Amino acid sequence: QVQLVESGGGLVQAGGSLRLSCAASGRTFSSYAMGWFRQSPGKGREFVAAISWTGAKTYYTDSVKGRFTISRDNAKNTVYLQMNSLKPEDTAVYYCARDTLPYRAGPQATDFGFWGQGTQVTVSS
Repeated sequence: QVQLVESGGGLVQAGGSLRLSCAASGRTFSSYAMGWFRQSPGKGREFVAAISWTGAKTYYTDSVKGRFTISRDNAKNTVYLQMNSLKPEDTAVYYCARDTLPYRAGPQATDFGFWGQGTQVTVSS
């Protein structure tokens, strides 16, 4: 069973930046697409970004395009989410997730089935 551990959350002022990291256990990390999701109080979990298993393709929800960047380092079994120009509406618990199947060409939000424990991001106005 894969274990995903997020880090890097915290409190930041609007316009600031944070970089989230997610360390994965196991030797098959490079075979799976990875993603980031978030959940605000009273709302459902929302897709934020994903990266293909090769790292060649990235996907973003419209509200973070141009501000957030997802990347991965397969040698370190780690996926990152660089968040710039943060807004108060970005406040949420951010979760790292792994695809349920390896080598998937174009992962959809519903394809992610393994989750980390989450890290809180709070953006003050």
